[in-house]
Amino acid sequence: MGYNVENYRKVKETIDGRRAAALQEADLRTALLHTLSPELAEIDRKLSGTGMRLFRVATEGGTNLQEKLAAARAEHEALKERRAALLLSLGYPADYTAPHYTCEKCHDTGFIEARMCSCMREALVLEGVRSSGLGALINRQSFENFSLDYYRDTKENAERAAYTLSRARAYAENFSTESGNLLLMGPTGLGKTHLSTAIARTVIERGYDVVYESVQNLLADFEYDRFKSGYGESTPRGNRYLLCELLIVDDLGTEQTNQFVTATLYHLINTRLNHARPTVISTNLIGDEELRTRYGDRISSRLLGEFELLLLLGTDIRMQKL
Repeated sequence: MGYNVENYRKVKETIDGRRAAALQEADLRTALLHTLSPELAEIDRKLSGTGMRLFRVATEGGTNLQEKLAAARAEHEALKERRAALLLSLGYPADYTAPHYTCEKCHDTGFIEARMCSCMREALVLEGVRSSGLGALINRQSFENFSLDYYRDTKENAERAAYTLSRARAYAENFSTESGNLLLMGPTGLGKTHLSTAIARTVIERGYDVVYESVQNLLADFEYDRFKSGYGESTPRGNRYLLCELLIVDDLGTEQTNQFVTATLYHLINTRLNHARPTVISTNLIGDEELRTRYGDRISSRLLGEFELLLLLGTDIRMQKL
């Protein structure tokens, strides 16, 4: 798996900024106390030279080397104890001049030895949500709150919904860059967006780069790239849809169809298939006839042949809630 490069850069800059701020604040607190206590300033001067003293003792060699090293270390510890007592006498805690990191586990480096710290993983997940296009949906829709109660109008619909939920969940929980593609089909208001959001949420939490977007906004970005005539940002907006590790397209079939839209959708789907980049698409269109009528054979054959079909049928959940 690999985190989005831009998201990683932003998170690392934020964490590095926290560390720099913590160190600067510690230096300012130390400088203030040095003005209040010359003795503290002298102790800190001696403590800062401990490493050099140990180095000199070790390089000078001679007899009683271990005793000399032990004496230097004992002096260092005594200075630390005197420093702590002095801070307490001045009315400050012993760690007052130490850096106060946001994450004490990694000291705001993002890593513990060579392993990524949990604070950085959590920040990357949040940044992944922000950049994915999910917005507030991720806080409301998950596999856990996808209710099968709304599909009990017939036994077939209930079984179909249970299977679709199970397959979508398994897809997300076992996702890799070698995963296949999903096509969520069904009428409006039956939970396709809910399942798409749940898939995105789970895959992002596992550390993959996910882009979630409605078909209308996706097409608008490709249209911008086509007509910007060299102006605007240098990186094409459409690249994020072509290059992300998982693309989730919502509401295919609600867009206005024309030659540009059909060509763009074909380019997007075909490019991702050729590079084996997983894609999840939800659509209100049902069956191969509706797909072929709207998009022709080139697109419909790829959707029906290269995507696993998951179908939801029943009564609009919004209407059931009313």
